[in-house]
Amino acid sequence: MHPVLFKIGSITLYTYGFMIAVGIVFGVTYLTRRGRKELRITFDQVNNLFLLVFLAAVIGGKVFLFFESPRYYAESPGRLFAGSGFVFYGSFLFAIPTMLWFFRKNKLPVYQMLDIMAIVTCLVHMFGRVGCFMAGCCYGKPTEGFLAVIFTDPACQAKPLNTPLFPSQLMEAGFILLVMLGLLYLRDRKQFHGQLFLVYIVAYAAGRFVLEYFRGDEVRGFIIDPWLSHSQFIALLIAFGALYFYPRWKKLQSITSNRSQPSRP
Repeated sequence: MHPVLFKIGSITLYTYGFMIAVGIVFGVTYLTRRGRKELRITFDQVNNLFLLVFLAAVIGGKVFLFFESPRYYAESPGRLFAGSGFVFYGSFLFAIPTMLWFFRKNKLPVYQMLDIMAIVTCLVHMFGRVGCFMAGCCYGKPTEGFLAVIFTDPACQAKPLNTPLFPSQLMEAGFILLVMLGLLYLRDRKQFHGQLFLVYIVAYAAGRFVLEYFRGDEVRGFIIDPWLSHSQFIALLIAFGALYFYPRWKKLQSITSNRSQPSRP
């Protein structure tokens, strides 16, 4: 679509990076307001957390991107940083331990913070997928359906150009929006802290598993071609992990809550 937002002399602003920045602004705003309301988290803590998570996400996203096509990127490492994007699950898996370390170091309640970060992640990821659409990465398979979009800009990454493709990026952005709205509805109705985070993981994994069948960037590779991609395999593992912890977190916090209540005379 429009991979370059504008160019002034030697300065180029890419739409993908701009949309990520927009998502970060919304994410920081939500984290600041919700963190202060629930946990009295300071603005400095918000900034430090976002900086660390951002660095971890960039590293993780690039590491997983490298392993999708090791030979291609080993021949020219600069390709990793030449508008190739990120692998979301790589960013996610690197960001989680970084967040947990930060929460414990700053003595923040882990489960409550994870619930807040679930919605923050939705905000950043949703705008990031819109950026993907503008850049043409994560493009869909050819289709003759009414949803089809056609990429014509030679600078975008979609293949093939001038061909109707599924708008897989917008499909995922829309799905993430629905997940986020569901989490916001559940926020004041949750049964235990950490529930939003686990629901987010399972919901996104299920949606991502289905949406993978609409994607056309098959260079990402498959575990079982063409039925199970690397991202689908990771989605299954993460979803099963979340389902495993769901009853345990609920039971653990129920026991903790009962112990904290004063006994009746």
